[in-house]
Amino acid sequence: MTHVLDLPPPATSIPEAEAGGILTIDLAALAANWRLLRDRARGAECAAVVKADAYGIGIEAAVPALFAAGCRTFFVAHLQEATRARAVCQDATIYVLNGLLVGTAPAYATHGLRPVLGSREEIEEWAAFCRAAGRRLPAAVHADTGMNRLGLRAEEAAALAAEGALPDFEPALLMSHLVSADEPDHPVTARQIAAFLALRERFPGVPASLCNSSGIFLRLQPHLDLVRPGYALYGGNPMPGADNPMRPVVHLAGRIIQLRWAADGETVGYNAHWTAQGRRRIATISVGYADGYLRAASATNLKAGGEAVVAGVRCPFAGRVSMDLITIDVSGVPEDSIARGDLVTLIGDGIGIDEVGARCGTIGYEVLTSLGRRYARRYVGS
Repeated sequence: MTHVLDLPPPATSIPEAEAGGILTIDLAALAANWRLLRDRARGAECAAVVKADAYGIGIEAAVPALFAAGCRTFFVAHLQEATRARAVCQDATIYVLNGLLVGTAPAYATHGLRPVLGSREEIEEWAAFCRAAGRRLPAAVHADTGMNRLGLRAEEAAALAAEGALPDFEPALLMSHLVSADEPDHPVTARQIAAFLALRERFPGVPASLCNSSGIFLRLQPHLDLVRPGYALYGGNPMPGADNPMRPVVHLAGRIIQLRWAADGETVGYNAHWTAQGRRRIATISVGYADGYLRAASATNLKAGGEAVVAGVRCPFAGRVSMDLITIDVSGVPEDSIARGDLVTLIGDGIGIDEVGARCGTIGYEVLTSLGRRYARRYVGS
């Protein structure tokens, strides 16, 4: 049975009756997705990536729910995210993917956090701090096997290990990041796996991690000691082109604030790019790109845009997505089935986060992490 969880509301919590939209987050689905990924990892530890405010659903809600499900290791991008995760979960292992900013080592030690070290400079600073503190503190070593963003080149990491340059701290994890795990036949994946396995031999006894969400589902199964799913936890499809095995976590509803008729030939929205073909009924809802529903989902005379589910019927957007409003052609819905104040579904009820991303000309990741703070947030679970 689904029930509303008694979680402390965020500082920006809005009463549902006053909100233009309601964002419902299913923490039971989040936990179920973690368990599915854990089982797919075939014995490797399953961590959880909760960066970007847990992909928009809220660190303070996601981390305890995942910890209760059995997750013990978490990854964030920034130190500030890590301290928020620590505040709600004292016993978790927490890594910071963006590494060690200059002068922040004391904060890591104070809160029991682990930097992901991706350069000689970071390693030297962390090692110097550990020497001064007289403590061999843990950190991850990030090796770049093809992404060319963060991380030591594989030969640099191997050289550091050969030089014995790591004894002042505890290398608690060796990690790299897959470039194209969502394209299972991409040749770069096999090259990365081979390079990382060779490097792993230079770090005996150090747990190794390579897989993100999509990596867990690769035929080659490079699960190693720990996997780091992110997007799939929140309902995104880790296997584009195949059926999504994950449960939806986010449901977004927008409120109708006006219903009107547009006559044949009249236009709707900014710049008059959408023209009514025959008399059309238009519902205006109180959600826009300021709420994270991207302007690229606009509909024009030349291209379809987003869709919403209105009284059980899929209805197309009509005109531009503006800052605070979206207009929808609800002509296919019986007139007496909808009224001012009703809610329409923008994410959910068969409209998955990946579809919304595609209709916005982007990926579901961007949509999830853009969802704003003007919604009333409702956390549910079982």
